[in-house]
Amino acid sequence: MTNTLFALVIPAILALVALIGLRRRVDVFAALTDGAADGLRVMLKILPSLIALLTAVYMLRASGATDALARLCAPLFNLVGIPPETAPLILIRPISGGGALAVGSELIVTYGADSRIGRTAAIMLGSTETTFYTIAVYFGAAKIRKTRYAIPAALIADLTGFTVAAVTARLFW
Repeated sequence: MTNTLFALVIPAILALVALIGLRRRVDVFAALTDGAADGLRVMLKILPSLIALLTAVYMLRASGATDALARLCAPLFNLVGIPPETAPLILIRPISGGGALAVGSELIVTYGADSRIGRTAAIMLGSTETTFYTIAVYFGAAKIRKTRYAIPAALIADLTGFTVAAVTARLFW
């Protein structure tokens, strides 16, 4: 019964939107196709930024640079109270959501979901953003070339999220 109800939610919303459009005498199909065309134009604007960003992420991981940087930063993270095992996650998360999910999954499989490291990784994944991806997408769509203070502010917010995630995992578990 519940599954049937949930399966009907999206079709009900679409039908409601179509009925509201008809009542207001809006050409719903034309509005839909115009929106799709706008979406494609935005995608074409941001595609070069996304390709460059994803290529850089894969090159960093394949070269071993992220592992070397993680080993270099581990003592600093340990000093702040962040488990040093999460260093690869901290370095990848601002760049790539998929890469961060892979690293987080690897940490959870290695140390266990109920370990402090596993819980810290899960909280970090949920409380931080893929900063460079987001900036590339939104600033690229808005044709903003100079990010000025956006990147440093976003990275400080990420660092705050990582630190608070480690503190939260330590306090509650």
